[in-house]
Amino acid sequence: MSMAKVIVYSTQTCPWCHRAKDYMKSIGQEFTDYNVGEDREKAQEMIKKSGQMGVPVIDIDGKILIGFDKEAIDEALSH
Repeated sequence: MSMAKVIVYSTQTCPWCHRAKDYMKSIGQEFTDYNVGEDREKAQEMIKKSGQMGVPVIDIDGKILIGFDKEAIDEALSH
């Protein structure tokens, strides 16, 4: 799989966040997970990058994806 730098901004209670992280694990993609429910600084970083307050926000080498979209993740990782 790709050696992309992947960041997942998520919360503990978000089912789509869990799906996104489970998917990353299932394809062997390493990622950094930031819990924006507890980390205000990372929450601000996520909002600045995405313009969104909803999670998950996924940053793949600077490409920002909103929500869990397998095809978009695969596409971003293939570059």
